[in-house]
Amino acid sequence: MSSEAVNPKAYPLADAHLTNTIMDLVQQAANYKQLKKGANEATKTLNRGISEFVVMAADTEPLEILLHLPLLAEDKNVPYVFVPSKQALGRACGVTRPVIACSVTSNEGSQLKSQIQQLKDAIEKLLI
Repeated sequence: MSSEAVNPKAYPLADAHLTNTIMDLVQQAANYKQLKKGANEATKTLNRGISEFVVMAADTEPLEILLHLPLLAEDKNVPYVFVPSKQALGRACGVTRPVIACSVTSNEGSQLKSQIQQLKDAIEKLLI
C-alpha cells in the first residue's frame, strides 16, 4: 500500500513532524502506564472519561473498524488524530504487533501533563 493512498476518512492526519511528537509521547505514556492499546481499550477509556487523546492508524484495514472512535471522541470532547502507520504505532506502544488505535489516559500529577497539553493543542489546530 503506497503512502499516497491514505484513506480520506483518516482525518485529521498528522504530518511527519507531528507524527514523531505523537510517537514519542505514546512511548513515554507506555512507560508511565498511561496508555491503553487497541480500539476496544481506547473505546473504554473514552466511555469512562479518562482519555487525554486518541491516536489511530490510517492504514488500518478496513478503516471502518475504528471510525466509531472519532465520533465518540468528539462526543466526549477528546482530541483524536491519525498517524500513517499501525506498525510504527505498535512500536511506539512497546509491542511487536501493529496497533490500530491507542488512548493516552489521564493521571493526576503525571510527569507528562505539559507534553500532553501541548500535543492536544497541536491536534486541535488540525481540526479547525
